[in-house]
Order: sequence, then structure tokens, then C-alpha cells
Amino acid sequence: MVPLLLVLLLALILFGAGFAAKALWVVAVIVLVLWLVGFVARPKGGSARWYRW
Repeated sequence: MVPLLLVLLLALILFGAGFAAKALWVVAVIVLVLWLVGFVARPKGGSARWYRW
């Protein structure tokens, strides 16, 4: 009984880690797209930066 519970717990942990990694990839792609849009749509003129940091 204990080995079965350990296997189920391990499967649950690995599924959660896989879901978190996929969610982080989605967030990274969204941030990259927003950065590219801001880079392309920056104001014309010298060294103007479109970000505030």
C-alpha cells in the first residue's frame, strides 16, 4: 500500500511540475511578444527608450 501511495504522489508531483513549466513557457512567450511590440512601436527620435527601467 505504501509503495502505491509513493508512486501516486510522485506522479502528482511530476504532473504539477510539468504543468508549471508549461505555464512558465507561455508567460515567457507573452512577455517576449510584448517586448518585441514595444521595441517596434517605440517613439522615433534618438535615444528614446520605451521602457521605464
